[in-house]
Amino acid sequence: MHRYILRTLRTALLFTVVLVLCTAGKRPALTIFMIGDSTMANKSIANGNLERGWGMVLQGFFTDRVLVDNHAVNGRSSKSFIDEGRWDTVLAKMKKGDYVFIQFGHNDEKPQPDRHTDVGSTFDANLERFVRETRERGGIPVLFNCVVRRNFQSEAKLGDDDEKLRNSVYEGEPNVGDVLIDTHGEYAKAPKRVAERLHVPFVDANAITHNLEQSLGAEKSKDLHLWLLPGQVPSHPKGRQDNTHYSVYGAHVVAGLLVDEIARQVPALKKFVRHYDYIVSDEGRGNFMTLQEAVDAVPAGQKAVVRVLHGEWKKPVVPKGKRVKLSVSCNASVE
Repeated sequence: MHRYILRTLRTALLFTVVLVLCTAGKRPALTIFMIGDSTMANKSIANGNLERGWGMVLQGFFTDRVLVDNHAVNGRSSKSFIDEGRWDTVLAKMKKGDYVFIQFGHNDEKPQPDRHTDVGSTFDANLERFVRETRERGGIPVLFNCVVRRNFQSEAKLGDDDEKLRNSVYEGEPNVGDVLIDTHGEYAKAPKRVAERLHVPFVDANAITHNLEQSLGAEKSKDLHLWLLPGQVPSHPKGRQDNTHYSVYGAHVVAGLLVDEIARQVPALKKFVRHYDYIVSDEGRGNFMTLQEAVDAVPAGQKAVVRVLHGEWKKPVVPKGKRVKLSVSCNASVE
């Protein structure tokens, strides 16, 4: 009889959802402000848009003790971010002990006068300003260099503006090589020099994403970006060919790699870092838009932790053989 009861309990646990809910003590203790360009920025999810910035999904890699406040904007350089008053907005919100993640370079190298800066002078000066003014308000600056473009062609069709890639169509990629080729030059090196000079934590996002893209190779690295075949998704009937901006998958892979380096370079943040098996957000900040989809994705016979980041959900149906733990943030509910 006892063996039967134990066996029944074990079986029940295999398809039971374990809820871990938000409590008042888990609410944010600090804010991470993010300033940068489209590779970091939040994106609209209207019309099924699949583009994501790595900063858009970063909240899913922290506990509720950290609030990620992402101010990165498509197409901005260190110059235009200041000139448009966006930096002043961040400064007005900042409090002592908050962090500022600073990542520019993609657009500073562009020739347009409203965006262009020069390495060794205006680019460096803007980065130094971000650092100095953050510290003046009791904040903690962290410098990043730019993530790489997926460029396996020595003469890749990059165009003069990464933002135009959203209007690209699928054309294929002839004459592709095996080696990822740099497109940023000194703009990827300057942030490290500034960080060393000012004794600022530095995350080498360029090296991390270079190693990622190179390890995947020319074909599999397309999955990190917006490479869409004609007819693959309704929002892009002619397809899309974009080596700069990230897909849902790509943004999560990059954010996961960068958050581990953040934990190494900023040890005080390490205790807040988490890697969940699945992340749900009806705002598009997870790798699933609905809770049931995330539970359905858990392989049979396995257990998984699902982070419920945003949204109001009913308790999901868990098929027999799955053991699911839901970690529900303070911005979500499961009933």
